Amino acid sequence: MKNQFVLSLIILSLFAISCRKESNAPEAVITDPEAPKPIAPAAKLYEVDTIASVIQWIGSKPTGSHSGTIGLSKGEIFVKSDSVTTGKFAIDMNSITVTYPKEGKDKVNLENHLKGLGDKMNEDHFFNVNKYPTGSFEITGLTNKDNKTMIEGNLTLKGTTKNITFPAAIAVNDSVVTIKSGTFKINRVLWNINYNSKSALENLGNQYIHDDIELKVSITARRGK
Repeated sequence: MKNQFVLSLIILSLFAISCRKESNAPEAVITDPEAPKPIAPAAKLYEVDTIASVIQWIGSKPTGSHSGTIGLSKGEIFVKSDSVTTGKFAIDMNSITVTYPKEGKDKVNLENHLKGLGDKMNEDHFFNVNKYPTGSFEITGLTNKDNKTMIEGNLTLKGTTKNITFPAAIAVNDSVVTIKSGTFKINRVLWNINYNSKSALENLGNQYIHDDIELKVSITARRGK
């Protein structure tokens, strides 16, 4: 009897984990694109360390979730008077990696699916890296709100650009700049990433994928010699 009770608790716990609800992470403010600021005179250039920089993501559906990372192929940050003034980053969409599941056929299939590659090659499958191999993010402003630094910038994915605003911690010294955000979410449909979206497609039943994608950004940039 005791063993049956323990087994029931395990099953209920697994069910709760698999039936992941939509994220409680705050939503980024999303608006139309903004004009980027010009580089300030005498601003110092810091080049992004692509090995030390990463974008973490989580996508979810009624039956569970998947997580992974995306890398940067290049980027630069400009600093004046010990403050970041602007910056631009190239997002390498071919670097999409799935971290859950960690290995096996499901991992490979999901990575190909996100990229729009493999046996089921389809330009509608999420990011279509053959046509859109690179995304970008360009800082258009920095403000303070509730003792937090708010980064505003133009995010381009699949050829569509929207301005997003999210909080981040920024640290600057003579040799390194770091930008670390908390977890926030964006509505992927606004960038025409419509695959199995309930708001974009009909008659999906329970086979839909939530529109919100969770993101967490960590960038390290180093001062050139």
